[in-house]
Amino acid sequence: MQPNAAESRYLQRQIAYARPIFLVLAVVDLLELKHVGGDDLPFVFLLGYLIFALVVISAEQLFRKGGWHLPLVVDLAALIVFLFISPSEVAIWFPYLFVAFAAGIRWGLHRAIILAGAVSLALVVRVAVHGVVHWPAVISWTALAVGTFAGGVGLAFLGERSRRHSSENDFLARISSLLQVDQGMAESLRLMLDELARHFGCQEAYLAFRDSELERIFVWKVKPGKSERISPESITLARADAYLLDDLDATLCWNSLEGSGEGFGWDRRDARKLTTLPRLPRTSQEDLHVLSLATAMFDHSGQPAGRIVLINFGHKVTQQELRWFETVVRHLGPPLENLFLLRHMRARAIEAERSRISRDLHDGILQTLLSVEIQLDVLRRQAARTPEHAAAGIADLQQTVRNESAELRHLVTDLRPVRVQSADLVDLMHGFAERYRNDAGIALDLLITSDGLLAPDRVCRELFQIYREALNNIKKHARASHVVVKLWQDDSRVILVVDDNGEGFSFAGRFTGDELDRLRLGPISIKEHARTVGGVLTVESSPGHGARLTIEVPLG
Repeated sequence: MQPNAAESRYLQRQIAYARPIFLVLAVVDLLELKHVGGDDLPFVFLLGYLIFALVVISAEQLFRKGGWHLPLVVDLAALIVFLFISPSEVAIWFPYLFVAFAAGIRWGLHRAIILAGAVSLALVVRVAVHGVVHWPAVISWTALAVGTFAGGVGLAFLGERSRRHSSENDFLARISSLLQVDQGMAESLRLMLDELARHFGCQEAYLAFRDSELERIFVWKVKPGKSERISPESITLARADAYLLDDLDATLCWNSLEGSGEGFGWDRRDARKLTTLPRLPRTSQEDLHVLSLATAMFDHSGQPAGRIVLINFGHKVTQQELRWFETVVRHLGPPLENLFLLRHMRARAIEAERSRISRDLHDGILQTLLSVEIQLDVLRRQAARTPEHAAAGIADLQQTVRNESAELRHLVTDLRPVRVQSADLVDLMHGFAERYRNDAGIALDLLITSDGLLAPDRVCRELFQIYREALNNIKKHARASHVVVKLWQDDSRVILVVDDNGEGFSFAGRFTGDELDRLRLGPISIKEHARTVGGVLTVESSPGHGARLTIEVPLG
């Protein structure tokens, strides 16, 4: 796994800044030898390379957009030269440790170990050529080789871990960014599962989620490289073991399911090794064509609720790879929970909106059409006897139809989605208020104290929906003669207040949205719109004297 461009530039800066630090340490050691009459050539070489390293830092800063960096071969060549001309083994250590660290980042641990072994052997040969062969010297050479090799491998390991850490962080950030509300749940899950399947090298991935409220399990399946839209398969809780397995806290891998199988796993709560590994039912293995799999659980509302399963790998999965997969799934848990919560909230909002439309149609237009039908039947029988009465009745019916047509037109207009941006909210509210005064015949005072709202567009969109919904409810149910709407913003929040002098709600007192939920009272649609943007709804009602709705939406 390789880091992306930004992470790669970060690692290259680490190498660029580490180079002069190690060289300064080597220069300090040579300065001590120079004071006792050492050769000037190694000192001049190292000092020149230090200056070159500082120039490289400036060059890499200048050309960072192009991804330029000094090749490691240059550092390795400088180390070889210094290995021959340096009078001190200690001074050689510092550029050697830097090269080992840089090799761990750029080449990986295995190549860095080979490099450390070669330099350790070269250092021992260098000492042996200038020394006398005897047992104490051999022991000293062995200790020098072991110490040099261990130091190089340690720095290479740190470099390789730094590169791996950057790569893993980059992958976690990238896959989390795929779960976006705006592009919809199905597309978000498709992109996420496709990325997982590609990353871990399997033929298929699926996500199974248990919806406790609906008492169903929803399964999304993806094969990498397929771009068509996916739809969830809905199954009963009785078949939970087919996708969620019997042990909900098991993280496991089956490299082979034939016969007794070959696999391993642990309990995700305490990492305790599982003595008995859960298996997919035989029918599920055949339906999904499962030869090997890896799976981990994610939580919803603090309880295990879903699994991500990778099927049919092109290689043998190791315990380290399964732990990394578990880390990825654990990291995806919170954004997945937010996605499912929003899906649930939207479903409730749609249900409430459908109920409102059904109620409006039943109480309004349908009742009027029934009345028109009855009147037409009466006029049909009176037409022959009293034509003048029939003509007057038909004129009344025509006016009724016109009124209902206008009402239906307003209803259809309200159902159309409105694209609300921060800059347009005030104008939209004033425009709706003007139409409302003309159509409803209710006095409306709209008081907006902020000339320009700086709230996000999604907040402005939900506030406008609440404003429109509240005024329509007042027109239809409150029998009010006067409404006051206030909107203002401070550094931390946006506040919308809708106050009327109508009949109020059926309850008396001041309640929050959560309290109204427990009592099964209050405007359902407005509550859902407020929660969508993290707003807090408060309703004050005085039956016979009016009601006040207050919505506070925090910013930032």
